[in-house]
Amino acid sequence: SSDLKGGDSGPAVVPGYPEKSLLIKAVRHAGGVPKMPDGKKLSDRETADLTRWVQMGLPYTEIRSAPKIDPKNWWAFQSPHKPEVPNVRNTAWAQSPLDHFVLAKLEAKGLRPAPPAERRMLIRRATFDLIGLPPTPEEIDAFVKDNSANAFAKVVDRLLASPHYGERWGRHWLDVARYADSNGLDENVAFGNAWRYRNYVVNSFNDDLPFDQFVLEQLAGDLLDSKDIAVRHRRLIATGFLSLGPKVIAEVDEKKMEMDIVDEQIDTVGRAFLGLTLGCARCHDHKFDPIPMTDYYGLAGIFRSTKTMEHFKKIARWHENPLASANDPSIKAAHESEVAKQKAAIEALVRTSTTETNAKLKKLRADLAKLEKAGPAIPTAIGVTDGAIVDTPIHPRGNHLKIGKVVPRHVPVILAREHAPSFDTKTSGRLELARWLVQPDHPLTSRVMVNRIWRWHFGQGIVLSTDNFGALGALPSDQLLLDWLSAQFVEQRWSIKALHRLIMLSSTYQMSASADPKTSQADPENRLHGRANVRRLEAEAIRDALLAVGGVLDKSQGGSMLHVKNREYLFDHTSKDTTNYDSRRRSLY
Repeated sequence: SSDLKGGDSGPAVVPGYPEKSLLIKAVRHAGGVPKMPDGKKLSDRETADLTRWVQMGLPYTEIRSAPKIDPKNWWAFQSPHKPEVPNVRNTAWAQSPLDHFVLAKLEAKGLRPAPPAERRMLIRRATFDLIGLPPTPEEIDAFVKDNSANAFAKVVDRLLASPHYGERWGRHWLDVARYADSNGLDENVAFGNAWRYRNYVVNSFNDDLPFDQFVLEQLAGDLLDSKDIAVRHRRLIATGFLSLGPKVIAEVDEKKMEMDIVDEQIDTVGRAFLGLTLGCARCHDHKFDPIPMTDYYGLAGIFRSTKTMEHFKKIARWHENPLASANDPSIKAAHESEVAKQKAAIEALVRTSTTETNAKLKKLRADLAKLEKAGPAIPTAIGVTDGAIVDTPIHPRGNHLKIGKVVPRHVPVILAREHAPSFDTKTSGRLELARWLVQPDHPLTSRVMVNRIWRWHFGQGIVLSTDNFGALGALPSDQLLLDWLSAQFVEQRWSIKALHRLIMLSSTYQMSASADPKTSQADPENRLHGRANVRRLEAEAIRDALLAVGGVLDKSQGGSMLHVKNREYLFDHTSKDTTNYDSRRRSLY
């Protein structure tokens, strides 16, 4: 079998002949072959079991056979076409076209949906859903007493207009974007300006920035034509999406660090926007999805042509985009004010100088000298820009030391179809990639985001595997519903708030969690959406709710709460964390 041909050292095993098998020699620590890692050895029992297995000819029964899919016909690789809204018998129940899809499935099995949720329950559900806080007693009473036909619609609109909506739904996206205030791996160094990206996300949700624009700005905001300086700065900050994420910045092999960062970017873009595990193809053709290594390294060229890091020397330093120039009058004024404040503090201390204050005085003077020498501090934002434009060779088995054929930059062939973008030698190709992703008929982008929004409302997606629409992912419980919602999302100009209204003003969203026994028995996992799911509050929502109910929640927004400066260690090698967790601001911050 080709699976047994092995690598550079030849076959690992010879079925039936343990004494000829490199694997058995290695675990026995025989001479002439590499030993197991760290010189450790298997137990005698484990070695005997492995030897017996080789002697038996490597019998193996695969628990889950690889799914056989026709890539051309796989549901997720076809552009979603808006299906007809199905007919239902109980027309009085449906408040929204999406209800027809849900009800048609239930009626086909002789089942019926749960009754409507009681009003106190419904406003609590909606308020936690949209702003992550509990409704106030006054808000509950007002809704209970409102007998108008659009009473709940008014609640939804009020919540969508709240500045806390962006904090709640921005947090959902920040989880997808793997937001953190440090690199989080070997040297835990502060992403001191990552908070600007967090602000960008919160503001984007509050402003209902169309999702296609949201994608463009995060992948290629620096390459968009932005005449307005505020818009330009916003888009530079948005590219922090590509710079965030875990990084081993003390890696001594600079080429490996570069390819590891590119790999993390490809994997994140794949999961976030395409719902595909593209990272699997770094070392070999994807085992289940039609993503060959050539596609992976076609994308790798785009991100290698992107300047994410200033340099890869230990300790590596990530790139940040400047948001002003040193000649900016406001920047100069702020610096002069800081210098004056420092001088005033020194003069005050000199007047009351004692032996005890001399050390403080010495430090203040040193700080002042450093401040004056540094000059005005130009605000920057973690983010990317274009670097040297390159196409990337395949690295066999993912080993950056092995060089295969060079692959031109391109998007995955199975998804490109007739809309494949072309890449020139002048730019990285991130803008072309982003524009391709947000084409209205792209088979995955709208579906993946709609599925996320459904999941964040109902606790589970129409596709349970929200990051994987490939062969190993779950099939949609109702593809017609997903496709209808995806088409509607695009038609409504990629408006997330419009999608909220569509979902929340449906009878499906407003159901009680108590279904009749027949429906519960026939559909215990609630894949037919015949009732509301009982959902746990996340830790952040619980904490924020406790502070809100106690009347002590600090609702101020934005900014940084880091206690260390940009690029400084969050804690030293003793792992002593000096962070103060006594803040009463929302957990998002």
